[in-house]
Amino acid sequence: MSIDTAAPAATRSNVASIPELADHWKKLDLREILARPAAFLSVSQSNSLYREGGVQYAEGHAERGSLPATIRVVEAARQAPNFVSFNWIGYSVFREDYPQSDFDAVQYASWTGALDVTPEQKAWDDELVGDLRELVRPGDNELYEKALQTAFVGTDLPLELARKKVEVLVITGIHLDWCIEGNARAARDHGLLPIVIGDATGAQREDQEPAAFERINNFFAPVISSETFAELVRR
Repeated sequence: MSIDTAAPAATRSNVASIPELADHWKKLDLREILARPAAFLSVSQSNSLYREGGVQYAEGHAERGSLPATIRVVEAARQAPNFVSFNWIGYSVFREDYPQSDFDAVQYASWTGALDVTPEQKAWDDELVGDLRELVRPGDNELYEKALQTAFVGTDLPLELARKKVEVLVITGIHLDWCIEGNARAARDHGLLPIVIGDATGAQREDQEPAAFERINNFFAPVISSETFAELVRR
C-alpha cells in the first residue's frame, strides 16, 4: 500500500442523478426549514476515499465532485447564523479494534484482512482529507463512527444535537447508500429533519446512485444539490 497525498481535481458531478423532490417534500418551505437551528454533518470524507494510496481510492470519488460540493455547503453554512454545530464524522475501514458482533467480525475482516499496512498508513487512511481539514474550526466536533452505518450510536453526536436544540441536519459524505442513508434514517428516528446534499455524496459505484437517491428522497429526507442548498440559506 503506497501513500501519495497529491490532490486530484474533480472532473464530473452526479447532480443530474438527483431526483425531483418527492411530492410530500414540495409541501414544505425548505428555505424556512433551513433557517431553523441546524447542524452540518460530514461523513467518511477521508484520505481513504480521496487520495491515491487510500484503501477506497479506486472507487473514484476524487474525480466525482463530492469534495467541491461539500466545500460549497460548508462555506454557505458558515455564513448562516442558525448553523450552530459542525460535525466531521470519521470512518475507518480498519476495524479490528471496534466493538464487533459475529456478523461485524467477518464483514470487517473482509474489507482489510488481507492488507499489510503499518499503523502510520492506517492513521493516514483514516484522516479527514486536507481539502476539508482546512475548513475545520475551533468548536467543531470530530468523531468516529463506531457502529456499522450511523454516527448516532457510540458517539457524542446525539448529545451535541440535543444540547444545541438542533432541528435540521444537513448531511454530506460517503457512501450514499450506506452511512449517508443510515444517518438520514437515524436522524428521522431521533426527531430531526435531515437533508441530504446529493452532489456532495456518492455510492461505491455511480450506477448505484439513482436507486439510492430515489429511496432516500421518497422515504427519509429531501435530496437537493449543493447549489440549491447555498441559495436556500442565503440571507
